[in-house]
Amino acid sequence: MLSFLPKTPQDVMQELKEKYKTRRKQLKLSQQELSTRADVSLGSLKRFETTGKISLESLLKLAFVLECLEDFSGVCEMRNVLPQNLEEVFNEL
Repeated sequence: MLSFLPKTPQDVMQELKEKYKTRRKQLKLSQQELSTRADVSLGSLKRFETTGKISLESLLKLAFVLECLEDFSGVCEMRNVLPQNLEEVFNEL
C-alpha cells in the first residue's frame, strides 16, 4: 500500500490485535488470566486475538490491565489534514 494513503479500519484492527497479543505475552499473562483480570470473557479475548473484533468497552478494559489505557488519550485529536488528491500531494513537494 502507498505510504500516503490512510490506514483502513481493517488495518488498524489487525495492528491492534497483534500489539495487544504481544503485550499480553510480554507481561507473561495467559489468555485466561488476562480475561479474568480485565473482566472480559475468554471468548471475546480469543476472538479479538484472532479477528481483531471486540467491543470498545472490552478493548479499554484490556488496555487498562495491559497498562496502555493512556494511549487512547490522543484519539480524535486534531491532526494535519491529509491531501485529498494527487495534485495536493505534488503541490506540497
